[in-house]
Amino acid sequence: MKTDNDNKVGIKRTHVRLYADVRKVLLRYLDFGLDRQRIMPIYDHIRKMSDEQVAEELERVYQLFSHRHDNLEDRLDQNYTRVSEVLPQSLEKQRRLLLGSYFTHEYSVQAAALFNPSIVPHPDRKGVDDKDIRFVLSLRSTGEGHISSISFCEGISKSSGEIELDEMSNKMSSGKIGFAEDYYSVQFDEDLPLSGRVLFPQTREERMGMEDVRFVYMEDEKKYIGTYTAYDGFKIKPEIIVTKDFKDFRIGGLKGSAVTNKGLALFPKKIDGKYAMIGRQGGRNLSIMFSDDLYHWDDSELLQEPQRTWELLQIGNNGSPIETEAGWLLLTHGVGPMRRYTLSMSLLDLENPAKLIASLEQPLMSPNEEEREGYVPNVLYTCGMMKQGQELIIPYAMSDSAISFARISIPEVLNHLKKQA
Repeated sequence: MKTDNDNKVGIKRTHVRLYADVRKVLLRYLDFGLDRQRIMPIYDHIRKMSDEQVAEELERVYQLFSHRHDNLEDRLDQNYTRVSEVLPQSLEKQRRLLLGSYFTHEYSVQAAALFNPSIVPHPDRKGVDDKDIRFVLSLRSTGEGHISSISFCEGISKSSGEIELDEMSNKMSSGKIGFAEDYYSVQFDEDLPLSGRVLFPQTREERMGMEDVRFVYMEDEKKYIGTYTAYDGFKIKPEIIVTKDFKDFRIGGLKGSAVTNKGLALFPKKIDGKYAMIGRQGGRNLSIMFSDDLYHWDDSELLQEPQRTWELLQIGNNGSPIETEAGWLLLTHGVGPMRRYTLSMSLLDLENPAKLIASLEQPLMSPNEEEREGYVPNVLYTCGMMKQGQELIIPYAMSDSAISFARISIPEVLNHLKKQA
């Protein structure tokens, strides 16, 4: 009888564990709409307070929260502005800030879960040994109400096999937001650490989550592109993130009849002058699509269907393909009995990636006893991998409750795929 280990591909799991941190809190607007019954009693009370009382109450707010947020005063003023539409007259600065504090709250972005990482080489690679790779890890952070946002951390993958994660900031910011017709922009201050930057839902289409971003570095365009799932609580919609430095972001704008379902992932370069992307139109099979326009995708074709018992429910991609001399290595997942998620690998033709050369007969990685326990049991999942020499570095989520890393030999996995061809 075959087992999950029948491929015998050597998996080097690490002891790294990255857990959710409830201390990572954002300032958010406490939204009552423009309900005068909720706003006016606060306004009337603050207007009648003495200057000394206002100063005392505002100082209490600062003592409790200013050490947790660099931009507290600005956010209090912004949130005052949001309720000011219903106020009969404006207030002087101290009263304005105090009123704003009543319509501001902290939101713990990782209070529920931290999972589904994506990995790319860091834009700043200074001071790193030539054989080591400094990387950016994007993370799906989920908080109260199961709202998912995108957070980040940094680290170094050593040629010796070690993974070192940088110390992470607990001061979080969702940046400065600007809206255009079909996208929005986010800008972060230069001095804010990357691990303090959060891409938080801003539009109606994504108000319940920005899920499972898959970043890739487009070498010829010198920019990072991430595809993610926008979720409004009822419907999903694939969207796109573009950045050169993880400081300024352009978000949204993905269109076309092929922009459906989840798990879109771009190839790291154009194929015959066209952008190429893996998708999952229909929800069960893998597909591939090509386009002249990064933001518009109309045509897709079937690439791979579930065939084995451990992937029979559905298959999907787990990030952008990696180029090798033998073809494109595509990390995939399969869902089998008891909604058990396992990782696998497929090999696509180098010149024509619409041609599937082979896929593994048994899972590449399956959740072990530690990895199967968590927020969503029996799920081993990732949103990307990175090449380092002759190895693949795979960060992965353990049942949506922790993140670890694994290393896999490229020649070894190619050897197994060639046997399946």
